[in-house]
Amino acid sequence: MSDTHAAGRYVEVRNPHGTGAYLLICEHASNAIPAEFARLGLPAETLTSHIAWDPGALAVALEMSRRLDAPLVVQNASRLIYDCNRPPHEPSAMPAVSEIFEIPGNANLSDADRQRRTAEFYKPFRDAVTAQLDARHDHPTLVTVHSFTPIYHGKQRAVEIGLLHDSDDRIADGMIKAARAEGTRFDVQLNEPYGPADGVTHTLREHALPRQIPNVMIEIRNDLIADEGAQIAMANTLCGWLNSAQQSLSLGLEETQGSGS
Repeated sequence: MSDTHAAGRYVEVRNPHGTGAYLLICEHASNAIPAEFARLGLPAETLTSHIAWDPGALAVALEMSRRLDAPLVVQNASRLIYDCNRPPHEPSAMPAVSEIFEIPGNANLSDADRQRRTAEFYKPFRDAVTAQLDARHDHPTLVTVHSFTPIYHGKQRAVEIGLLHDSDDRIADGMIKAARAEGTRFDVQLNEPYGPADGVTHTLREHALPRQIPNVMIEIRNDLIADEGAQIAMANTLCGWLNSAQQSLSLGLEETQGSGS
């Protein structure tokens, strides 16, 4: 049985039949821009930078998928065409400016242009996540995997791993407790280098909060996952923290249910 399922022209589900306790998502897996968009008017070298994708995130997510036996929903088009971690009504879904870069191909988009991109890139991705969740009866924990640039607007970021949450902090809190308990060498912070106020938790709000399923958004500084060895090691570390958080959550639920019986 294939370990990849096409869910749209640019969307695929890796390990679609995984039965682990998680559903993984990588919204910014690729810097690919379809030819008809003519690189959005950007030079080729700009499209290798963090504004076009999350370098290293897909490799980490794939290794986590393997270790956790978890399905992984992947968007294979650049976030500059459509950022699948943003809702259609937000300008940042199809940004005219990203950090210090102007995006000529996203300037002055018409409503029709935005609707076409939403239909072609966002809706198949959203539907693939929904289908995976609908097919499960065990309420999997939703985990999104991202990376971020070490230097943003000229300023160095000290945080190395961010554990982001919206109104549900159960998994993020459990993961940071696990990280600190093991004496991690990484600088790990909650809702850093950004958080819900920055509009980055759309996937969690769209898919996890309405279903009341545990969830977390993981951000990794991309210089820490620049090669295969580092990517595998990071995936191993994150899976350990995740499983610890998941176990603590399950034990807490059992105790709550037991006290109410």
